[in-house]
Amino acid sequence: MLRRWRLAILSALCGVLIAAAKVNDGSSWGAVILLLAFLGLAVALSPGVFPRPERAADALRDGRPVVYWRPGCPFCLRLRARLGPEAARLHWVDIWQDPEGAAAVRAITGGDETVPTVVIAGEGFVNPDPSWLRDRIAAVS
Repeated sequence: MLRRWRLAILSALCGVLIAAAKVNDGSSWGAVILLLAFLGLAVALSPGVFPRPERAADALRDGRPVVYWRPGCPFCLRLRARLGPEAARLHWVDIWQDPEGAAAVRAITGGDETVPTVVIAGEGFVNPDPSWLRDRIAAVS
């Protein structure tokens, strides 16, 4: 569980330490700005930004597209942000929580755990363009 939050906690901790150094130097506004920036980064890197993760076995049941992701992945974050509300129409499987999901990604990518990996109608796509995926979601629905 801690592994999923590691980058978010590290970002927040760095922000606090740098802000404390700025306050020591007498720059309280600089400290506030840096602290907010690092806390924003911590939120962006946290697993809380993504929809509730599902198990791979459950996600494959209804035929909706499945996105395999992991916390801290900038490409996963970009995909999630660019999909916007459309992201709720997908199943999201955290490969760090679900060994079956990690195995599925390795099978698609030839042994790597490259994410995001999207499965639509049984076909896998590694790090797809968000606009392309949005079009495919509309076509499936």
